This record gives sequence, structure tokens and C-alpha cells, in this order.
Amino acid sequence: MNIGIMSFAHIHATSYATAIQRIPGTKLTAIYDTDTNRGLDASKQYDVPFFADMNGFLAEDLDVVLICSENVLHKEMVIAAAKAKKHILCEKPIATNIEDAKEMIDVCKENGVHLSIAYPVRYSAPIRDLKAAIDAGELGEIVAIRSTNRGQNPGGWFVDEELAGGGAVLDHTVHMVDIMRWYMNSEAKEITAFADNYFTDLDTDDAGIMTIVFDNGVVASHDASWSRFPEFPTWGDAMIEVIGTKASRKVDVFNEKLNLYGKGSKSLTHLYSGNNTDFDLIVDFLNSIQQQKQPLISGYDGLKSLEIALAAYESNNRKQAVKL
Repeated sequence: MNIGIMSFAHIHATSYATAIQRIPGTKLTAIYDTDTNRGLDASKQYDVPFFADMNGFLAEDLDVVLICSENVLHKEMVIAAAKAKKHILCEKPIATNIEDAKEMIDVCKENGVHLSIAYPVRYSAPIRDLKAAIDAGELGEIVAIRSTNRGQNPGGWFVDEELAGGGAVLDHTVHMVDIMRWYMNSEAKEITAFADNYFTDLDTDDAGIMTIVFDNGVVASHDASWSRFPEFPTWGDAMIEVIGTKASRKVDVFNEKLNLYGKGSKSLTHLYSGNNTDFDLIVDFLNSIQQQKQPLISGYDGLKSLEIALAAYESNNRKQAVKL
């Protein structure tokens, strides 16, 4: 299976490229990037041809493309790839507004190609274990959920709203609300949120907190931020706590770790020891293409999590709850 990567703007692009090289029967065939220097660097690193022209890239014999561009470019790249009949795995968030997300989904459907959104948190072993426990009824009826996604400031285009579409609330909300929807098979109906720049002097938000009411009556809270300082032992967290009538369980994707003590700016470093979620995401998506079945994560999943994040901004701006 021939795979191309469209842009190395996103930090996960290198992880995906490395994963492709480890999967039997797959080949990283071509790289395209709007930033020529960035694209050439990736081309040299992975010994793969670089294309500065998107049409030339899409004319290659590619089965799948991975889109890892700045968020604002997702729509253009997804639509072009879909019209070229390539299956697509796109970085999150799916888009920077609802209209673009819906158009992307429609164009992929019209052209008979799969569109999946990169939510590797679904592939974390503890996250999947909790999903299995919920499905087996071990927690009873879910009554509440609490989640956090607090990491370090990524800098670069991530903090430029024109390129990213938002700040920490957009960046660090979509992952965990996707898990909530997956766990409950229920949609959010009301969002109340606050967001601001509490930790930095950025022009965009670096933190926010929200309350989400779901169709099934469950009330959830989510804490999203770029609040971790550079010397913190790990990048951050991705935690979810599910409270049920029989039991409650709490997991953190990054809590599978070893402690490394040393000298210098970081006296303690947490070395992640869990499964490689990026690798498992790529393997599962490629398997779904080969087996001609729907991917675990759809474009619609990307749309619904984007709706929640954007509703949080609307709630903050209007200083009131927003109904979906």
C-alpha cells in the first residue's frame, strides 16, 4: 500500500512516517508540503521524493494520504485528495469551522473515499480497557464524567489563530470529548465554558474549562490548557474519570511511565512506557482500507467533537450556555 504525507507542519507527522516504515506491505511514497524547506527536510530524513506541487503529488500512485498541515489548510487538502480518489487520514481538528467540516465529509462521500480523523487517544490501552468495562456494564449506568488535557505550549503555528482556528481549547478539547462520545454513544446538547490566556501573553486562549450536558443526561466537565511549564516531568496529561452507579474508574493515557532522575533543568522526567498509539492508529486505519470497512473514527466523529470545541468559544464569548 502506497502512502503519501501532505505536510509535516504537525508534530505527529514524523511519528506517522516512522510508523509507516515499520508496517509490512506499506511504503511511504511521496511527501508534499506548502513549506518547501520543511518538505525537503522530511524528504531527506525519510528518503522519499518531495513535491512542491499538490497536483503533482496527488497524481502519484497513492492509496492513502495523511494530512498533517496547519489546521486552516485541512479543507483544501482533504477535498483535493478526495477528488483524486485517495483515502484520507486527517489530523485533528477536522477543520476550523463547521461548514468546512461538512463539505469535507460530503466530498469524500461523493468520491467514495474514507475520511478518518487522527484521534490516537482511542488506541491507548487503558482508554480501551475502560471502554470494554463500560460496554460490559461493570460501571453500571454512567452519571458523570470528568476529563483533562493539560500540556505544554506547542508554540509555532499552533498559537496563531489564523492558522490553527483557536487556541488551547480547540487543540485540547477534541481528543477527550471524542472519547466521551465513544464511551456513551451519546451527543452533547449544551455547553457552558470559560476560556482566556491565564498562563501566557498569547493573543489566543491558553486554557479553558467547560461543562457539557449530553443527550443521555450525563454531565461532563473538561479542563483544557497549555499550562505545563517546560521543566515539567512530562508533556502533560489526557485523563478521563467515569463515574457510574456501580463503580468509577479513572485513567490517564500518559500515566504509564518510568521515572528518570537526573541533573539539569529537569531533575525528574517521565518516560512513557505505554503502547504506541500513533502506530496503532495507522495500522487500524490501513487495515480498514484493505478490508473495505468503515474506519473506527469517521469524519462525522471529527465534526461532532469540533462542534463542542467551537461551542465552548461561543459560550465564553456570550457568557451563557450554548445549545447544540
